[in-house]
Amino acid sequence: MSSSTVSLYLDPQIRDWVLFPITVVMILVGILRHYVVLLLQSPPKKLPRNAIREQRALVRSQILRATSANSPVPPTYYKAVSQHLSQAFADGTYLKDGPPKADAPASTPPNPLTDPNAMEGMMAGMKTQMVMMVPQMVIMGWINFFFQGFVLIKLPFPLTLGFKSMLQRGVETPDMDVRWVSSLSWYFLNFFGLNGLYRLILGGENSADSSRDMNTPFAAAAAAAPQPGQAQDYNKLFKAERDNLEFSEGLHSWVAKDVETRILQKYGRLSADGK
Repeated sequence: MSSSTVSLYLDPQIRDWVLFPITVVMILVGILRHYVVLLLQSPPKKLPRNAIREQRALVRSQILRATSANSPVPPTYYKAVSQHLSQAFADGTYLKDGPPKADAPASTPPNPLTDPNAMEGMMAGMKTQMVMMVPQMVIMGWINFFFQGFVLIKLPFPLTLGFKSMLQRGVETPDMDVRWVSSLSWYFLNFFGLNGLYRLILGGENSADSSRDMNTPFAAAAAAAPQPGQAQDYNKLFKAERDNLEFSEGLHSWVAKDVETRILQKYGRLSADGK
């Protein structure tokens, strides 16, 4: 009998006591992990009024510049608002700490290791990553200890030999059909394949996404904590924005310019030459 005609017959108890438990446990652990992460997350701290005012002033100037080519603001009002913002940026009116003093030393970026807010964000990121990683390590150890070498399921579609190492991890049998899936490979398939189910059950912004486990807790903490080079100096941003405002004044075009003439021409009440 040729090797291509050899078939494997799985005990139904493998389906009932290995395949289904692994799948159900991974789904339940992902849902539980989502709610544990929500419990560990602290509510965001409110920014002081001066800090919000500082940010909104910059956003207001950026919106004014972005709409300068087709601005809904008449030229007189546009110029008045632009000059008011330019003067306020030059005087430091919107800075949360007030206008800078002439004899004040140059500001240095804050050190995240001495900033309580940065340390709190770093610890929150590490706790979240531990909640993401520890359950997966426990599940992998559970599968390796109890179900190592088990063959669980046969895929209903043909595959090339390149998938053999991925689908039959932990089962060293070179003659087995590539479509058979081992217990450890079934774990990895669920690890990356259940994200769609989590999005369906928990919504798009869920904490059960397995792709987040690929990050180490130290990398996540580094990303969550503000780095020294990432601190924003609004005094420099305001100076740069002042130059941009002056440049955008020359590009200003009122969208309602000659609107009466254009409406009359559109409805045939006035010829194209204006007569």
